[in-house]
Amino acid sequence: MKVVILCGGKGTRLREETEYRPKPMVEIGGKPILWHIMRGYSYYGCDDFVLSLGYKSFCIKEYFLQFKHLHNDFTIQLGTGQITDHLKEGIMDWKVTMADTGEETLKGARIARIKHHLDGEPFMVTYGDGVGNINIEELLAFHKKAGTIGTFTGVHMPSRFGSVDADVDGRVLSWKEKPILAGYINAGYFVFEPEFLEYLSDDPECDLEKEPLEKLAADSQLSMYRHEGFWHCMDTYRDSIELNVMWNKGQAEWRVWK
Repeated sequence: MKVVILCGGKGTRLREETEYRPKPMVEIGGKPILWHIMRGYSYYGCDDFVLSLGYKSFCIKEYFLQFKHLHNDFTIQLGTGQITDHLKEGIMDWKVTMADTGEETLKGARIARIKHHLDGEPFMVTYGDGVGNINIEELLAFHKKAGTIGTFTGVHMPSRFGSVDADVDGRVLSWKEKPILAGYINAGYFVFEPEFLEYLSDDPECDLEKEPLEKLAADSQLSMYRHEGFWHCMDTYRDSIELNVMWNKGQAEWRVWK
C-alpha cells in the first residue's frame, strides 16, 4: 500500500528553520524528520512512498537523489569521477515518488493532484511533521474492520501548561505539570479507500481537514483509530528542540525500529 506524505507546507511557525528548507527536512538527530516518518512506516513493510511537494521542493528532491551517498561511506576518484559505494548493512530499499503539487496548494488538493500515482488502490496519508509509535499493522486492521472510506489516528494532546486545582480559599488541591488532555486530536496517519478521492478537488483551496473530512464524517464514512502511545509534532522551534533532546537521550519513543 502506498504512503502519501504531505511535504508542501511553508511551516511558518518554525521560521527559524523553514526559512532555508521545508519543514520535513528539519533534522532530528542529524536526519530529516521525513526520514524518521518513513523509517517508521518501513518497519511495518510499507516502503512505497509518494511525497506531495510544494515549498522548496528542490531540497527534498536533492536529498533523495543523493540519499545513498548521504547515508553511506563512499570513495570518489576525483580525476575520473568514479564512485565506489561502501553500503552499510540494512540500507533502505524504498520506492519514493516525488510530485510537485504547487507552493500555495492546501492539503486536500495536494492529495487530489497525486491521484494518478495511487493506481486506484487504498492508500495511507500522513503529515510531514509528526512522529509517533503508531502500530501500522493494527491501524490497517482497524480500518478494514471499521469498513469506512477513511480512518484517522486520534491521539491525546499534552497541555503546554500545568494544571492547578484550588478550593474557594485558594488552597491548592492538586498540581499537574502539563497534563494529558482528555479529548482526542487528529494526528494524521490516515487510511483511505480510493473512493475518498471523490471528496477532493484539485482546486488549491481544497483543505483536507475542512470540507472533505467534514463531509466524510457527515456521511458516516470516517473512523478514528485511538492511539494511546507516543506522538509528537514538530510545529514550532521549541518542538524541534524537544524532539532532538529525546533522540540524544535515547528516549525517542517513535523509534520502533530499534
